Amino acid sequence: MTENMTDKLIQRLEELEHKQAFQDDTIDQLHQEITALNLKQSMFKRQIELLAEKVSSNKGSNLADESEETPPPHY
Repeated sequence: MTENMTDKLIQRLEELEHKQAFQDDTIDQLHQEITALNLKQSMFKRQIELLAEKVSSNKGSNLADESEETPPPHY
């Protein structure tokens, strides 16, 4: 191999190493973002479950019974 070809191969190898380092960094950032999103999703799911429990346990209505209502003025 000539020195020129060796230099080109070394340059290509360095470029590939830089690309791999960039890809590794990108993958790490994406992993961190996915982890954060999964945590938020779990938190939201738990909040929805708590709200559903609260709604289902609220058997009474916020409205008064018909017997407790005052009749309309036209009666």
